[in-house]
Amino acid sequence: MHNLPCVIFAGGKSSRMKKDKSLLPFGKYDSLAKFQYERLKKLFSKVYISTKENKFGFEADFIFDESKIFAPTIAFERIFQKFNEFFAISVDTPFVDEEIISKLIETFNKNKNYDAIIAKTTYIHPLVGIYTKSILPNITKEIENKNFKLSYILKNSNTIYVNFEDESKFFNINYPDDYKKALEKNF
Repeated sequence: MHNLPCVIFAGGKSSRMKKDKSLLPFGKYDSLAKFQYERLKKLFSKVYISTKENKFGFEADFIFDESKIFAPTIAFERIFQKFNEFFAISVDTPFVDEEIISKLIETFNKNKNYDAIIAKTTYIHPLVGIYTKSILPNITKEIENKNFKLSYILKNSNTIYVNFEDESKFFNINYPDDYKKALEKNF
């Protein structure tokens, strides 16, 4: 079990899904958020959900972001009030497995002087990785500039990208068709 706190990001608008994807039923659970929470509790000693409101219908530790802006960068300021470092995962990436998480944490443990350790396939996955509080000044500066793109912040920070081959494990549930495909996979 990893001692690094894990934060599930579940405060997005889900505009491409046209409904709140964190609340969609998934596997044997009432919601994707509950699925992620329960599986990650087996890997991390503490799991939190970053959200704008408690909409989930189950007990968990929540970190509330009251901003009207829907961007994960906004939530980082709130999360860093609580932690100096944490593992970040988006609620819509249910196939990121223990092997990926362990490799990222192993890289982090060998490289403590970085702002972020982030998963990468052919794409960068900003919400699958580890962030340290040293990145906060860059985040704050970009929020002031109204630039909320994590990929830009990571590019301009001291970031290590950890390469992974299997793109399917980073499958994002963004659209209704993505949700159908994800449900067809075995859990």
